[in-house]
Amino acid sequence: MSDTSTTAPAKSGLPPWARKAIWAAVIVVALIVLYFILAAFLPRWWSQSVGSLSSGSFSRGIMWGLLYGVVCTAVPLLLFYSAWRSRHRKRARVWVISLLVLGFVVAIPNLLTLSVVLGNSSAAHAGERTFDVDAPGFRGASLWGAIIGALLFAVAVFLDVRYRKRGNELEKLRGDLHQREPQSPGESPAPEM
Repeated sequence: MSDTSTTAPAKSGLPPWARKAIWAAVIVVALIVLYFILAAFLPRWWSQSVGSLSSGSFSRGIMWGLLYGVVCTAVPLLLFYSAWRSRHRKRARVWVISLLVLGFVVAIPNLLTLSVVLGNSSAAHAGERTFDVDAPGFRGASLWGAIIGALLFAVAVFLDVRYRKRGNELEKLRGDLHQREPQSPGESPAPEM
């Protein structure tokens, strides 16, 4: 007769922690390779795209720089601010993550411009030369646009905070007014001085 045991056969292979470590290492290596590929490609591509928009025109370079600087600074900051304001609401996790991702996507043109201006790679230097020839004025106008966008964001936040503060004060005054209302229908409130 055969001996049938009720114990399960031992699993062959790596333990779960080793598999997770291998997957983590593969992901890190893939991200590093992706970084080097994008670092060699994106600054050149971005500078050529901006150069084709500007067509070597100083006024177009300034116009596009201001447009990208203002929009790609103010809009992401407003989206990040909205995510920050909604973080404590019920079931807002998806909304907050969506706002953060959308803010990052809208900020990509400014980040690409920074990768060209602040980068030390040969792609960044090639991008700077392309900006100089095909999009003159873009870098400076982009910086000024980012400053203007940050100022617009600061004004919007100031107005939002002030509006909310006034709304809270108004709500408090309405609550005080309801407490002072007469108890019986025939009574009239005392005149305020």
